Amino acid sequence: MTLVGAQPEFYPTPQAAPEAPPETVPTHVGIIMDGNGRWANRRGLPRLAGHHAGTENVRRITIACADAGVEVLTIYAFSTENWRRPADEVFGLMRLLAQRIDKEAAELHRNNVRIRHIGELEGIQPRLAERVRAAVALTRDNTGLVLNVAFNYGGRHEIARAVQRIMQAGVSADNLTEELIDQYLDTAGLPDLDLVIRTGGEMRLSNFLLWQAAYAEYYSTPICWPDFGREELYQAFAEFGRRVRRFGGLS
Repeated sequence: MTLVGAQPEFYPTPQAAPEAPPETVPTHVGIIMDGNGRWANRRGLPRLAGHHAGTENVRRITIACADAGVEVLTIYAFSTENWRRPADEVFGLMRLLAQRIDKEAAELHRNNVRIRHIGELEGIQPRLAERVRAAVALTRDNTGLVLNVAFNYGGRHEIARAVQRIMQAGVSADNLTEELIDQYLDTAGLPDLDLVIRTGGEMRLSNFLLWQAAYAEYYSTPICWPDFGREELYQAFAEFGRRVRRFGGLS
């Protein structure tokens, strides 16, 4: 979704980066981690080097969100559309994830982060799928920030799967409500998105949490994901705090 004529709202003028979290912090933050390839290209590096740097940044930003008081963070790790990328890039990214997931999960576990997977593991290389399930199991009982990893995920497909499950449960059309659909989504039991951050300068959702983002605020930054640090995150939170959220009302 490209938003025309709303650049000041979505692409705010850079301000001094807060050194500490602002007073107003969103409950549920979603991040579209864009710009890994461009980050690498600008440095004369292969695209996979950008993905490697981006993987390193996930842990840092997750901990920064936890420190700020965010309750839920959802990161867009790999979309259903990303399979269209060159085969060697996809293969390299999958191998990188398989190599790093145990270490990253252990570090997040030490920080009391609970990892959840949203999307589908069907069709994923078995060893990688097993490691994803192991990371979820390792952190299942943690009580801190919830980290949703949207891996092999697409918003439209998630809604379609939810409707399929509702039909399989025998729910009649008369009993179908928004609240019921919400219970069958991958994010069941979690609050809707408050803030969607997209790095890399683009201004579209790219099939990310379409249902959950119905009333989210949007924030786009030209900074590529590997360079998006704690200060930039808190700047996004400060901008969020300046927004007036009416949810369709007048006040």
